Amino acid sequence: MRRLIWFLLAGGTGFAVDAGLTQMLITLTPAGPFVARVPAITMAMAATWFLNRTFTFGRSSSSVLAEGFRYWAVGITAALVNYGIYSALIYRLPELQPVAAIVLASLAAMAYSFFGYSRFVFRR
Repeated sequence: MRRLIWFLLAGGTGFAVDAGLTQMLITLTPAGPFVARVPAITMAMAATWFLNRTFTFGRSSSSVLAEGFRYWAVGITAALVNYGIYSALIYRLPELQPVAAIVLASLAAMAYSFFGYSRFVFRR
């Protein structure tokens, strides 16, 4: 239960970074909702790696380089799932606010990432 709570807290932080940076880039730069997501997802993944490594799962028995590679591999595939759902929602429902699309896409990718991180990245 402790792991799940920390995972949700780390994910919530990642969501805040992702949604906040996406909205900021859309508002303050010429980046549209598709381009703004790329740096936002990257920053969110960095934040969640730190939090999951520190609080949720603990450090793996692998080197930080190997752990980081596996984390980013799972994170990138989860981000592709997330981004694909986000893009489909924005494309199909243009009246949908980008943050609402982020919520729906993030929920869909959450189970995949928990399984991947717990079984592939932070296994002991």
